[in-house]
Amino acid sequence: MDKFENAAIVKKANVYFDGNVTSRTVLFEDGTKKTLGIILPGTYEFGTADKEVMEVLTGSAKVLLKGSDSWSQYEAGQSFEIPANSSFKISVEKIMDYCCSYIKE
Repeated sequence: MDKFENAAIVKKANVYFDGNVTSRTVLFEDGTKKTLGIILPGTYEFGTADKEVMEVLTGSAKVLLKGSDSWSQYEAGQSFEIPANSSFKISVEKIMDYCCSYIKE
């Protein structure tokens, strides 16, 4: 899907790691939430509260999930899941554009 219908955008940006990772929150009428963001080159670690599904829109990333011994590579058009109450490391070499969906379980 190239665009979202019937959604509200939170004006205030989510800014992490001195501006190297930024996103905007998208809220839907059914109560679901997504973020649309950009990650600049570097390696970052995030924690999760809800389950997350991160879709790589442009660029690519290497991801290390908590408890895993090896990094996995994801390209544009691919996605990966992060369990609730967990963490992951993400490493990008070129700017990456992403969409993250938050799943309440």
